Amino acid sequence: MSEKIKSRAIRIEPLAPHEVERISALAADIWWQHYPGIISAAQIEYMLAQRYDPRILREELQRDEVWWDKLLIGNEIIGFSSGFLTDRPDEMKLDKLYVRQDRQRRGYGGMLIERACVFARDLGCVKLTLAVNKKNWNAIAAYGKYGFEIEGAVVKDIGGGFVMDDYLMARKI
Repeated sequence: MSEKIKSRAIRIEPLAPHEVERISALAADIWWQHYPGIISAAQIEYMLAQRYDPRILREELQRDEVWWDKLLIGNEIIGFSSGFLTDRPDEMKLDKLYVRQDRQRRGYGGMLIERACVFARDLGCVKLTLAVNKKNWNAIAAYGKYGFEIEGAVVKDIGGGFVMDDYLMARKI
């Protein structure tokens, strides 16, 4: 195999602590491209600080019940996902799943979902759940394509005067 082809190889690997700044920056880029019109700029800033500060990501990487993966093409991180076991013994939550906008609709999100399903099955889970903003129609459609169905809805106060108004989706694995 040529060196050029090897360098473009697509792979999913666990996120390492030294890479959290790259994920934090990627999350900000993705959120600022995707979420205006869905949530306010103030809420985007608040949620990025609440969820993607490198210190928070490092703390999550130290927890046994939380996992983070990165999706790479060559050495470039183009997406990521994270999840955790819920309080139900047979269920895992896909908490974050993002792919750079210019790399979407190529199956990369599906690769991250499948990786989460394998991981969950290996831990004895039979269900993968997630929450998605009710106005995030593209993501809702994408999750539907990968077998997720809406099971309910929730409005959750996240502090700072903000709420998450989400559909709860799930799929059997």
